Amino acid sequence: MAGGLVALLDDVAVLAKAAAASIDDIGAAAGKASVKAAGVVVDDTAVTPRYVHGFTPDRELPIIRKIAVGSIRNKLLIILPVAMILSQFLPQALPYLLIAGGLFLCYEGAEKVYEALAGGHHDEEVPAAQAGPEFEKSMISGAIRTDLILSAEIMVISLSSVEDEPFLTRLGVLIVVALLITALVYGVVALIVKMDDVGLSLARRQASISRRVGRGLVAAMPKVMSVLTTVGIAAMLWVGGHILIINVGEAGFHWPVDRLHDLEHWFGDLAHGGVGGLLSWTSGTVASALVGLALGAVVVLIMHWIPRKKDSASVH
Repeated sequence: MAGGLVALLDDVAVLAKAAAASIDDIGAAAGKASVKAAGVVVDDTAVTPRYVHGFTPDRELPIIRKIAVGSIRNKLLIILPVAMILSQFLPQALPYLLIAGGLFLCYEGAEKVYEALAGGHHDEEVPAAQAGPEFEKSMISGAIRTDLILSAEIMVISLSSVEDEPFLTRLGVLIVVALLITALVYGVVALIVKMDDVGLSLARRQASISRRVGRGLVAAMPKVMSVLTTVGIAAMLWVGGHILIINVGEAGFHWPVDRLHDLEHWFGDLAHGGVGGLLSWTSGTVASALVGLALGAVVVLIMHWIPRKKDSASVH
């Protein structure tokens, strides 16, 4: 009896050690995957604040919370099952899904550029604070749709860094990355959009330094939000263009990604050390954004031409 109990305890100890090792492997792999996806995380953080811009302070955090919940659903209920199934049975399909997602991001960014240049929607412009719950709902839906594409890129990049791991390890890594990235992105977004409230609180304090800092924050945040809106649009074009270039290469057409690498190497060789790396990164980013803008503009033209074609047909 005692021997059986000792054997059972030994088995439990072995299982515990195996579980601990598995958890360590998942943690290390998740950290590696998160670092690899860091560029898209930055873009996701820059894109999101524009969906909260203009709402009253009491609606900002609830809106961010709803977008964050939608992001978790995107990652765990849509992207995770699809990514795991495809990685297990049809890995060659992943680049084509990302191409479609990249094209959507390019379209979103180019549409915003078109509206800015054409001065669109002036007749419909109403301050977000006065637009009502339907407008808020549409903004949240738009944010969640955009998040779906960015989250897919984050998850697939993370998956690519652990594609040789066993199925359960890959699953654990993607779950950890989904929760970690969502908390990071929307925690930073919440901090950004509530910074003006922090400034107001500081401005009411007795200490002169606190008041000066508070007034400075209050004055600066509208400009910061405006800059972030522009950065968010640029990020859509950059990430969308980069997704397209890389995944067109993954699908078998290597010319665009080869030219992008040639461009990055050429600029990187102009200087040594960190400056060369910065030039290489900047050239690749600008080239990706221009590709995203060009392809997005084509989609925008098509999407604006189709309704006009239908209206013309209905008149005749």
